[in-house]
Amino acid sequence: MNFNYFDVFLAISTDNIPTLSDFYSQLLQRKPDVYHDSVYAEFKLEKLRIGIFSPKSERQKEFENLGSSMSLCIEVENLNQAIATLGEMGFPPPGEIIEASHGREIYAYDPGGNRLILHQSK
Repeated sequence: MNFNYFDVFLAISTDNIPTLSDFYSQLLQRKPDVYHDSVYAEFKLEKLRIGIFSPKSERQKEFENLGSSMSLCIEVENLNQAIATLGEMGFPPPGEIIEASHGREIYAYDPGGNRLILHQSK
């Protein structure tokens, strides 16, 4: 079976496009490539597109936090520097650095409560 996809991207729903867009602008150190006020923002990164959208009111219930375990994993060069940056942005990671078999990582959260995993390989 083949459905011939040509792209995959991450979409994050929110009821506050400006706040989430500003958070990711600071985190990614760039403005969105596409921005439609209070409707949609998109960051076209080298290997990933991140879309931030506001669901239509009649579809809102579908996007309420259902305890999803999905995370946006961000590979960083310097984990301590990344943690400091999130702290400066007002979103310090609430836990401690985890020593995993594949490197060091820490969980953080964006203003919408979506989990980020900042990871530094060994």
